[in-house]
Amino acid sequence: MHLPDSAILNNLFVPGITRPDNLFEKKYIACRSKENRMYSDEEVSQLPACAPTHLHAKEWEIRKASSQKLVTYLANKKRPLQILEIGCGNGWLSHQLSAISRSRVIGLDINFTELQQAARVFNDCHKIKFMYGDIRAGILDDKQFDVIVFAASLQYFPSPDIILDLCLHHLRPDGEIHVIDTLFYKQKELPAAKERTLQYYSSMGYPELAEHYFHHSLDSLAQFNHSVLYNPHTFLNRYLRNSVPFHWIKIQKDQPR
Repeated sequence: MHLPDSAILNNLFVPGITRPDNLFEKKYIACRSKENRMYSDEEVSQLPACAPTHLHAKEWEIRKASSQKLVTYLANKKRPLQILEIGCGNGWLSHQLSAISRSRVIGLDINFTELQQAARVFNDCHKIKFMYGDIRAGILDDKQFDVIVFAASLQYFPSPDIILDLCLHHLRPDGEIHVIDTLFYKQKELPAAKERTLQYYSSMGYPELAEHYFHHSLDSLAQFNHSVLYNPHTFLNRYLRNSVPFHWIKIQKDQPR
């Protein structure tokens, strides 16, 4: 897989144009540590499997279910897949995606601390490469992918329109963008959701992090050729009490205008 010219640290590519936001990362990592969301190398290597006694065990059960659905869906394509995961964090999902036959995965993030852990933990998996930086900075040049994944990461981009439109430029003609583990709100729910986020980060001692967390509605996807592969709010899913509370959205090129 061709990548732009980069410095290579372990299994981690660092493009020369990447400009770290050290202050944000320091606060972000401190908050995640306080939330008990920083994991040991051994724990990361086992994710999404998680000890039932862990504080976030139920959360990982949800992520295990959603990731298994995505991996199964993509594996059923039965063809080579170049996959980009945006906001890969410690790399656990990129590792799961690399298990798909004939797949190659790039995990991209602006969090250098967790990326270093991802590169360290999954260094023996030659189907994964990790990259440090922001896709909006042009670090991928004209590279295109069959699949682009946002898993619990779209909420860190202020405008779905801008980031998804950019991703479409990095998508092959028959490619797909998948958004999982992300809450979408009704328009009337947005103010209350924003206030809850501010209260939460304030309670953690980092109210400024609320400025980096954004709330999106399904209406924001209207301009894109998208389909809902899983809707947690259907009568059947509510009746069956399915555990995944997030929509699963697929976006493709050639949207009708």
